[in-house]
Amino acid sequence: MAMVVRLPYASLACLTLSTLLLLLAAVVPSTHGFAYAPNFITKIIEQTTGVTPVGLLDVGGKTDDDNAGVVEDASSSTEDDAPPVATLSGPITTRFPPEPNGYLHLGHAKAVSFNFAVARAFAEGNGRCHMRLDDTNPTKEDEEYVNSILEDVRWIQSGLEPFGGDDDDDDEGGDVGPWYGTVRKTSDYFQLIYDAAVHLINSGDAFVDELTAEEMREYRGTLTEPGKESPHRNRSIEENLQLFEKMRAGDFADGTLALRAKIDMTSPNLNLRDPVIYRIKHESHQATGDEWCIYPMYDFSHPIADAVEGITHSLCTLEFEDHRPLYDWVAERILKAGLVDCRPRQIEFSRLNLKYTVLSKRKLIKLVEESYVTGWDDPRMPTLSGIRRRGFPPSAIRLFCERMGISKTDSNIDFGILEDCAREKLDEGSPRAFAILDPLKVTITNLDEGSSLEDFQVPRHPKREELGDRTVPFGKSVYIERSDFFDLEGPEGEANGGKAPRGFKRLLPGEKVRLKYAYVISCDEVVRDATTNEPVELLCSVYPETRAGVTPEGEARVKGIIQWVEATSGSSCQVMQYDRLFKAEEPGKESDDFTSDINQKSLKVIKNVMVEPSVAMDALRVIAEIRNNENSDHSSSNDKLYHSDLTYQFERSGYFALDASSTEENLVFNRVVTLRDTWAGETNIKKAKQPKQQQNQGGKKRGGGQAPVIEDARRVALRAGTILEAGPHPEADSLILCKLDCGDTNEAGEPEDPRTVVAGLAGKISYDDLINRKIVCITNLKPAKMRGIESAAMLLAASDGKEGDDETVQLLDVPASVPNGELLSFENMEPGEPDAMLKSKGALKVWDRVKSKLRVNESGEATYQDEEAVRKIMTSAGPVKVSSLKDCMIG
Repeated sequence: MAMVVRLPYASLACLTLSTLLLLLAAVVPSTHGFAYAPNFITKIIEQTTGVTPVGLLDVGGKTDDDNAGVVEDASSSTEDDAPPVATLSGPITTRFPPEPNGYLHLGHAKAVSFNFAVARAFAEGNGRCHMRLDDTNPTKEDEEYVNSILEDVRWIQSGLEPFGGDDDDDDEGGDVGPWYGTVRKTSDYFQLIYDAAVHLINSGDAFVDELTAEEMREYRGTLTEPGKESPHRNRSIEENLQLFEKMRAGDFADGTLALRAKIDMTSPNLNLRDPVIYRIKHESHQATGDEWCIYPMYDFSHPIADAVEGITHSLCTLEFEDHRPLYDWVAERILKAGLVDCRPRQIEFSRLNLKYTVLSKRKLIKLVEESYVTGWDDPRMPTLSGIRRRGFPPSAIRLFCERMGISKTDSNIDFGILEDCAREKLDEGSPRAFAILDPLKVTITNLDEGSSLEDFQVPRHPKREELGDRTVPFGKSVYIERSDFFDLEGPEGEANGGKAPRGFKRLLPGEKVRLKYAYVISCDEVVRDATTNEPVELLCSVYPETRAGVTPEGEARVKGIIQWVEATSGSSCQVMQYDRLFKAEEPGKESDDFTSDINQKSLKVIKNVMVEPSVAMDALRVIAEIRNNENSDHSSSNDKLYHSDLTYQFERSGYFALDASSTEENLVFNRVVTLRDTWAGETNIKKAKQPKQQQNQGGKKRGGGQAPVIEDARRVALRAGTILEAGPHPEADSLILCKLDCGDTNEAGEPEDPRTVVAGLAGKISYDDLINRKIVCITNLKPAKMRGIESAAMLLAASDGKEGDDETVQLLDVPASVPNGELLSFENMEPGEPDAMLKSKGALKVWDRVKSKLRVNESGEATYQDEEAVRKIMTSAGPVKVSSLKDCMIG
């Protein structure tokens, strides 16, 4: 993020970019008031350790019912799954243990964020998180992957306090990170893991098998048929020890022998049917070289590595749930053998699935190897290196993971939610700047040739006064966006009947417009290309008396405001306008070929973009500082500076970040996200923005009969919104307090802050069920104070009409793909034309009349029942519904 404080240019050169970045970070709290909500995992840890978590989202006081059955929820039904409390003494410790055989992606981001967050939440239990590389398969592992993984974890945790460790003084180079202590590797424990295998042989719990891989599959059985025991299963302990020692010595070829655990070939869990725990691989290991030619399987090494490190809670995704009995089997035996003094506990949670992308390692490899993308760090890739290069802030990734929460239910999350998190964080921390993507030259004819430039002091950020100002020069020649001028006499004017588009408030021939922060100008003449008749230059006049927003007395205020860049001081750069890599929610679902759903418009390269001088100055300083850091071996620190740390909101265009390919001679900026979601609900949004003449067709006359009457239902602003936060009202037990994203934007198209909403839903719907829920809200009721807090919108909910605790209340649910702010419609009714605010007594009665006609039908759909028909409440993705209630009222 750029952090140029308002200082003279000469003084700015004395500050390093990293110092400026630290200044901005100091005024933006890393958590920004949001955190993980309490979940079944934090409750399990609290129950089994007696330590209360801190820093979680406050969702009100707990009751005994909140904790009922928590342990059972996260484990199988057997009591043996819960380890003795004594084994959970000592620091509460989690870990992130990726295999170094590829690049981390957004799915890994959830695991990183949650493991580190859990450790921080249990700070009172000396919480800590380890970084471990599960390097047990030398065939696929590489030092390149090791370095990229460590860099990604440092990046995603940047801005948060590192855990440190007892061995901080020994941390050097690649071991430096936000994790506790040094980087750990499973290969560090190869001898201990080998000793554990020998113990299992001695105890009769393991044997050396000679079956081939194909024979093992045949003997294993199926989900409906038990397996068969290997003919080698009952070898003597002595023979097994001898064979295992020879395996270690390299006396056998790959695949000829394997060490298997001796458990139960009739178990309904296939993972317990004598699984392989060691195999022969005559390959050099990236960390241990040729010291070993046998390597443990993950299911065997995993609980041992956890135990030796003192991991108390091994948090995994749900695909490991069926492996937990094997994890426990190994952990119990090595603990009883005295090889370790800790018995860790494995707990599973759902993995992250995202729409409009793929997270399969096989598919990502295909994208890279077949050149659908430029590499693993292509800004369209879901790899952490790719989204970092694109410009997503790490705080946005963490916020996304927090908002998705933790559960045991798989879900497919809309990619737009991640983009919304990026917008929120970029809006907080990105300075504003003028950038002209499609420049059209404007010459001010009533300024003298060679006149000196005039500087305007402009805020770097409209909501962050502490960031100071930037200097924007103005002179005889400026560039404006081509789209900000409508050429009535050119090709576009002819195509539109010589008229400007409805609602166009920017520059027209012979008309005026304001250059933002500067002057009003008028277009006097259009210079055209002789061949195409397109405008290539506008000759304009400036009105000096209108400087800096002034409207002279007696003159009408100019409504149109556009951005601009002075021609001689601005810098030319290149913009990479990225969009989603796939055009389908689930790539390959229809065709079985995910590459057929690649969005061919996912990248548009725009050259000759003009940016104001402060942008170029910041970019050059970032490039210089990164080069200095690389020369000083600063690359492995926790606060590494990246090109993409320099982000801007290019006004009215989107959020952009400096690309890693930038040089002093060629600056390149990547579009991170647009100002608003341009994917979801496009059809319905267009419908909602129809000209009023079309919307009012067929309406009755009001008053004197000159204006069409707008039906009550169309005057109420029913919009889609997402509940971002929910918690108790500080002064009223019956009320809750929410933060609601209603898709509000300002005049420049920038997202506004979420609305505060007070609702009488306490005890009716759990806070966990509210957060991240997309619902129907009314956004044009007059704000009202409820027990001292002003509520700026209303949530719509259905009720079965019962009294007190017997009442069932359910929110009106909107499909996830619908964008926040979408104006909902009524089936077979003209699009709505809501009042700006229903604040008068008469207008408020409009809502009362509408509310009396809202009901849930027998199919669970929200409807409006007027005299003519029963009309469903519709979104761009289908009708609004409730989860289970039928034939009941809405209010």
